[in-house]
Amino acid sequence: MHDRTLKRFTVLVAVAVLTLVFLIILPASSWFWLGVLIFGTLTCIGIYDLFQTHHAILRNYPLLGRLRFLFEEIRPEIRQYLIESDQDEEPFSRDMRAIVYQRAKGVEDKRPFGTRERVYEAGYTWLTHSVQPKHLTNSDFRVRIGNDACSKPYDASLYNISAMSFGALSANAILALNKGAKIGGFAHDTGEGGISCHHRVGGGDLIYEIGSGYFGCRNPDGSFSAERFAEQAASDQVKMVEIKLSQGAKPGHGGMLPASKISPEIAEARGIPMGVDCVSPAAHSAFSTPIELMEFIATLRENSGGKPVGFKLCIGHRREFMCMVKAMLETGIVPDFIVVDGKEGGTGAAPPEFANHVGMPLVEGLSFVHNTLRGAGIRDQLRIGAAGKLISAFDIARAYALGADWANSARGFMFALGCIQSQSCHTNRCPVGVATQDRLRQRALYVPSKAERVARFHANTMKALAEMAGAAALDDPRRFQPRHFMQRGPDGEMVEGDDAFPYLPEGFLIAGEGGDADYRKRWARASAASFAPPD
Repeated sequence: MHDRTLKRFTVLVAVAVLTLVFLIILPASSWFWLGVLIFGTLTCIGIYDLFQTHHAILRNYPLLGRLRFLFEEIRPEIRQYLIESDQDEEPFSRDMRAIVYQRAKGVEDKRPFGTRERVYEAGYTWLTHSVQPKHLTNSDFRVRIGNDACSKPYDASLYNISAMSFGALSANAILALNKGAKIGGFAHDTGEGGISCHHRVGGGDLIYEIGSGYFGCRNPDGSFSAERFAEQAASDQVKMVEIKLSQGAKPGHGGMLPASKISPEIAEARGIPMGVDCVSPAAHSAFSTPIELMEFIATLRENSGGKPVGFKLCIGHRREFMCMVKAMLETGIVPDFIVVDGKEGGTGAAPPEFANHVGMPLVEGLSFVHNTLRGAGIRDQLRIGAAGKLISAFDIARAYALGADWANSARGFMFALGCIQSQSCHTNRCPVGVATQDRLRQRALYVPSKAERVARFHANTMKALAEMAGAAALDDPRRFQPRHFMQRGPDGEMVEGDDAFPYLPEGFLIAGEGGDADYRKRWARASAASFAPPD
């Protein structure tokens, strides 16, 4: 419940209690004066409403109009708990949240009475299973990240915590996530806010994300500092380094953390001064061309002592990604990994136009990246991660089929912490202490038990993934192919996964023939020297 709503509710309760007390303890002759007091108070509020200039509805409907504001503020709670169906995605359905809560708590997650999906409607997707399924006893699936230029490869879990910064999340949330990652043996992406003391206390494996603000590795003027980076990356906790080019929820958009919200802990983690607004530019200053990006990757790899280095992006101009791939071929510098973030990814705060209408969804973006790398003949030299509403084992398995080597989730692990999807992350009033810097609200998040839930959610999701792989007669989820999935087309017809998202031939972009003509056309317009269009 929002603060203003809570205050109004508290006032109403207080008035009701006081009225009841007065009615009980005061003699009947005093009731008149109590009535006069209440009537006078309401009259004063009504007169104020008539003459105030901020709300038109109160000028026409004094007192009564205040009910509108009350119901407007509690509408999300009323909708979520009383009105919306279990399948309504706002943005996560109750069914999906229930899966996380149940697996995080280690309670029964089975469902009775069959599916509630509309299996004959367009877009419905299903897995094709085998009559000779396998029983997989080990669900600790791993992928080695690091190519020949990397001297310290990392064996990552196939499911990890996606980027969420300290500052966007509370200290207790960061600590619980990282402790959970340590318990479960999987990785925790720091987000662009840098490595905080809470990450270090947790002791779990870290993916150090570097955004355009270069937090934790910046000079006083905001430029990149190779020396500060080397200090951060030297930590044994840091297993990989990820350059954030863009994120799904707000690609192409920078950000600002107001000075009023910068605490000493945040300032220490980001390497910024107190009392000054902290700005994240929309673009990096350390590079401006595809070749410079590859050279920056080489610099980070060297300064980190040979740890895996890659980048994360939400696909926008497809030609620009092909520019990067051409730069890989021209320089011989190939990143160890690429994380594809779908535009359905989450964020603490984003302009609605960006959250709703900018960037490519994960399914199309992942398929495009996978096939472009195949067409360039270098798909086997790097790994691909995928992020964007990947919570259930089915969605994760489909991401592998489209070309991913591992999956990341942010909001899934937030639900494991106890997030109730109040969607108040940007207000600093998260009711469960996940996305707030309010110490009183953070107290609600008890780290030891929440860390166990984070680890349990990961373990149970991996077990479900093993069961799905076994049902398809596979011994590893990474062996899923598009042919293992089918979906309904616009007219309800069955569409083969290989037809909807085919794997294009190896090296067709280099050969200049075969494959997909649209890919070849964009490839011809891409340049390793510049992101700018040729015309």
